[in-house]
Amino acid sequence: MPIEVEANLAIPRIKNPMTGEDGYPIDNGSVRFRKLIQVSAIPKPGEVLQLTTRDGVEFAATVTRAEWHEERAIFIVSCRYANRSISPSECASVFGDPEWVMRPLL
Repeated sequence: MPIEVEANLAIPRIKNPMTGEDGYPIDNGSVRFRKLIQVSAIPKPGEVLQLTTRDGVEFAATVTRAEWHEERAIFIVSCRYANRSISPSECASVFGDPEWVMRPLL
């Protein structure tokens, strides 16, 4: 039976960063992307998740931790892009997907 969890994704910085609505560059190191996904079991740190964007781009992410969020009653699975670098097209695909919600770090 699938379990719904929230993926909390960190992606690497790119040479030519995406720009925000204000026209300023967005530092990928200072934001996270979150999306609700279905998994068969709560992934453990070190496991690899296959994630997708709406336009069909698939990529791997390594789980760094999974924790229960009491107030929202959901597991949050923190993960990072599995490769050292992300291509500009993959980065644009994550930024442009309305299912991946960008959240600045405080």
